Amino acid sequence: MPPDPEPENAPCAVSSLDYRIRAVTGHDTDTLWSLRDRGLLDEPHADLVDRHRELAAAETRLIFCRTLLHRLAGGEFPVEAALFESIDRTVDQLEEAADTRDAAARRVMTALEPIETTADASADGLTAAHHAALLALVGGATLRLHLLTGQVSVTTASGTRIPLRELQHLEEAGHVSYDTRHSAHTGQPVALTGAGLTALAAARRPPTTQAPATAAGRPGARTSTPAQRR
Repeated sequence: MPPDPEPENAPCAVSSLDYRIRAVTGHDTDTLWSLRDRGLLDEPHADLVDRHRELAAAETRLIFCRTLLHRLAGGEFPVEAALFESIDRTVDQLEEAADTRDAAARRVMTALEPIETTADASADGLTAAHHAALLALVGGATLRLHLLTGQVSVTTASGTRIPLRELQHLEEAGHVSYDTRHSAHTGQPVALTGAGLTALAAARRPPTTQAPATAAGRPGARTSTPAQRR
């Protein structure tokens, strides 16, 4: 009997919970893995991705063991003591892999449920302009304060300019964050927070109830720029 081969590296999207993760975050799991590697996720979403990676690896191990068992029982090898030993060993590995998969799925659920709750709570009050700004900011942006004119510009990684007023609204809602380790003159990286990701995902989902109209802001209300607050 040849030695048992090792399973390949786990792909991103293999679990039965992927559809729920996409529904609540607005991203497929491949994108979330990439955002995690780039450090663009807050702690709850980063933890969810870490738990999903564990689940993906467990699912891949389970599939490998099941495929191997099917191969052993498929008539490829002679029926002898070595075959029975391989089948027994593979059955034990399959059972262990199933237990590991189930435990990993429970950890994903534990990390996912608070994010789903937050997404449901954030579904109302996102205007079309805010939604467009969130979409543009998914890949990151940079805020710069012109040294001579004092004007603030916000440009996304794709080159889109975000109106300052929209950025202020998103900041007040807790949907964006700034890397204040950099000065506004040299450029401050801007990224979506976990609340921003869940608000974007919630806005993409069809509403189950009629959302109330968003109240208009007070005319003449004065807002400060992010750069002025630093």
